Amino acid sequence: APPAMGAGFGAGLGLALASSAFIGGSFVLKKKGLLRLCGRARAGQGGHAYLREWLWWAGLLCMGVGEAANFAAYAFAPATLVTPLGALSVLVSAVLSSIFLNEQLNVHGKIGCMLSILGSTVMVIHAPQEEEVSSLESMAEKLKDPGFIAFAVCVLVSSLLLIFVAGPRYGQSNVLVYVLVCSAIGSLSVSCVKGLGIALKELFSGKPVLKEPLGWVLLVCLVICISTQINYLNKALDIFNTSVVTPIYYVLFTTAVMMCSAILFKEWQHMVLDNIIGSISGFLTIVSGIFLLHAFRDLPFSPTLLPLFLQPGRADPHPPWSSADRHQSCQHQPLLPSEDKGSQSAEEEE
Repeated sequence: APPAMGAGFGAGLGLALASSAFIGGSFVLKKKGLLRLCGRARAGQGGHAYLREWLWWAGLLCMGVGEAANFAAYAFAPATLVTPLGALSVLVSAVLSSIFLNEQLNVHGKIGCMLSILGSTVMVIHAPQEEEVSSLESMAEKLKDPGFIAFAVCVLVSSLLLIFVAGPRYGQSNVLVYVLVCSAIGSLSVSCVKGLGIALKELFSGKPVLKEPLGWVLLVCLVICISTQINYLNKALDIFNTSVVTPIYYVLFTTAVMMCSAILFKEWQHMVLDNIIGSISGFLTIVSGIFLLHAFRDLPFSPTLLPLFLQPGRADPHPPWSSADRHQSCQHQPLLPSEDKGSQSAEEEE
């Protein structure tokens, strides 16, 4: 049977969903504020007139609230659940853009939205129940685990190789180089966020957390990881198309976070087989939805691409074999083309 969802799990799930709603809505509000800059210097031209638009500030406030809710969600729910649910922010943004910004959401995007909702539901039902980590002391013990140390060393070494070896050679032509750096470092940043969330819970309960060196170490590591992510994600977005970078980054980042959480918090250790299959299936379903939503976003889908019997006003009530202008049967058609037949008759006359 699926694991029971406690109060902490429900709080984390609610915070993750609220985070996706606020972050998705923030993009629409900021875009709406930028569109109101008629006749003034736009942001793409180096202007800062958007700073005087209240809609832009409302979008920025929504994004701040969403990021805070996402930060708090890691303190209550497993990272394997919180991170994939971030895809719902893309869904919220796409749906609200089609309503308030008159941006077209084609049939591929609608199917992608439905797949994202379905995959998120499956992941919530089969979400892993991680080991209880209620203090910085237990977090420190987990960080000393040989498996996590080996994983962190592999992440750092591979990231350095991608930055200094593969980046100068293939960074301008291969989208995976900089996206892999963001995803690998991002898995460590989520672990830092998880530890800081636990520290904040202890701080609010009255424990002397500020005297613990681990909390400050996690804060410094988080700043370094996030700075690295932003730097190389901006490089990838500057070189390649957003519709290519976004789904690839989501898949690689979420996969890296799930691997890191499974190693550090042992989230998958006590799960039964059907929950493991359900979590993987839900994640792959979300990946399919995000791919459809982004990869075919600018592809027009007209009714003429549908089969004839599905096109409005084009359905033929008579079957093709009953029409008067149907083709002859293959048994009554000549085996040779007309020009070949003419040349053959000319040869016979000669």
